[in-house]
Amino acid sequence: MHARRESLEPWLRSFIAESGGIAGTVHLVEGDALALAAAVNIPEKVQEVTRVVPRGKGMAGLAWERGQPVQTCNLQTDSSGDVRPGARAVAAQAAVALPVRDASAGVRAVVGIAFAGERDLDQEELARLAERAGALPA
Repeated sequence: MHARRESLEPWLRSFIAESGGIAGTVHLVEGDALALAAAVNIPEKVQEVTRVVPRGKGMAGLAWERGQPVQTCNLQTDSSGDVRPGARAVAAQAAVALPVRDASAGVRAVVGIAFAGERDLDQEELARLAERAGALPA
């Protein structure tokens, strides 16, 4: 995992900067779970809890399960049940988890990005973020 982490972290930093975010993660599909492969500005406590994410748990697990972006306008106050309590430790508000597909249309990764302010991402912005996330190195 360390070689992957080193190669994905520079991409993630660039993705966050280009998208106006302040924090983010990359989880790769490994068998029946997501494995944390890169994290930027994510507290160590949150990284520990999200090293392995089951399908359907938290924003990343739900994005994988649903095959579509899962977002919140505010990590701190979300009551949908999609956001796990540990996510509140990230100093951010709006966030989205974006599934990244492989050549056969299966989800191969989930890219998460968080923003400083509270907001809803419209379909156009979600599409732009999803397109950028799709450039995740294989």
